[in-house]
Amino acid sequence: MKGVGNFAGFAKSEPKPEDKVLENVKRLVNDKATPQTLYEAACESLITFRKYTWVGIYMIEGKDLVLKAWRGPQATNHVRIPVGQGVCGAAAASGQTEIVPDVSRDSRYIECFPSTKSEIVVPIKDGTRVYGEIDVDADALAAFGEWDKHFLEKLAFHLMLGIRGRI
Repeated sequence: MKGVGNFAGFAKSEPKPEDKVLENVKRLVNDKATPQTLYEAACESLITFRKYTWVGIYMIEGKDLVLKAWRGPQATNHVRIPVGQGVCGAAAASGQTEIVPDVSRDSRYIECFPSTKSEIVVPIKDGTRVYGEIDVDADALAAFGEWDKHFLEKLAFHLMLGIRGRI
């Protein structure tokens, strides 16, 4: 009797890059990694996404956002940003994700790099308490959409689980 059908669909497919990022962070959270290790791992993973040209994690200390980890071609001079200033400060103040399709058209934007064309900032929060944020720049206009928002908000949630009560 001959076999029937194509069973190639049953083979396990390679995990998507975003799934790998989330699984890595979840593993680190479960292993009780330090907050700094979580920040570094998240940035290291996110910079591998082609359209993400600079990635930083800022955490709230007092009335400022303080850069804790970053990946990209160069450092930013903005290592402290007052909550409420710029796109980063706005996201920290409101607790809402900010997507800026064209930074040249947003008066809140604080320039880090001349090449940056768009930005997404996702708060790391627990309910209404904002601990910090994930800041991602791109050198293309309108680089970020609902997929990025959903993915980065999931990542922010897992980061929050790893730092809540530890910072």
